[in-house]
Amino acid sequence: MIQQKLIAFIGGGNMAQAIVLGLLKQGYPADKIIVNDPNEEKRAFFAQYGVAVSTDNEQSITQSQVVLFAVKPQVLADVCKPLSAVDFSDKLIISIAAGISTARLAELLPTSKSIVRVMPNTPALVGEGMAGLFADKNTPEIDRTFAEDLLSAVGKTTWVTNEDHMHAVTAASGSSPAYFFQFLEAMQQGLMEMGLDENQSRELVQQAMLGSAKLVIENPQTALSTLRENVTSKGGTTAAALNVFTQYQFNDIIKQAMQACVARSQEMEKLF
Repeated sequence: MIQQKLIAFIGGGNMAQAIVLGLLKQGYPADKIIVNDPNEEKRAFFAQYGVAVSTDNEQSITQSQVVLFAVKPQVLADVCKPLSAVDFSDKLIISIAAGISTARLAELLPTSKSIVRVMPNTPALVGEGMAGLFADKNTPEIDRTFAEDLLSAVGKTTWVTNEDHMHAVTAASGSSPAYFFQFLEAMQQGLMEMGLDENQSRELVQQAMLGSAKLVIENPQTALSTLRENVTSKGGTTAAALNVFTQYQFNDIIKQAMQACVARSQEMEKLF
């Protein structure tokens, strides 16, 4: 069970909503959570669950033990600027802002001593998230454990020991749901062009994806290549489809896309 500490969420977007609802489902008390967001509708969303809401970041942070920054990376510096009067030395800082290094966070919040950087993903909204975590060297074990337990409320977690690897985590997990969505979208469109209706096409592809994912998860000792080969009879229909992927260098396209994701993450680290 996650230790109960007062958590201030700075930003009330989708990821904050996923984490807060995940915590509440696990029995975390609503009165131990404060969500700050300038948007009235977002504040109302959290208020309906008994969570305290505010627009005063400084006040909320001052009274909290854990501060989770859930704002876009391009605005994080502006959000942190008016917080110079706050003493962060006894607080755990968790950031889910993509591309913002722990060194940059320490620069923005000079009194901070405990920082955990997290790259979550949107399946956290349905409790199936995958989050990569990296901790600043000064972060005590008790704070690392809290951050891990927090993200475990909405999925699985993995730690990296080299912060540069967070770029790879972004490509592998943070951005990857969009890859799968585009693949499913293309399959659905193809089926519709073959004459199936929209709903039927979607059901076929989404169930195939779900079943395939379960086969992967429930057979951890089986190589992904073996699972692929098990579906592929020589000279059969699957082989015909895979031959087209090979013809268009499908594997290379995927690698290039992931490398582009990493490159953009590295650029953002320098920009913000």
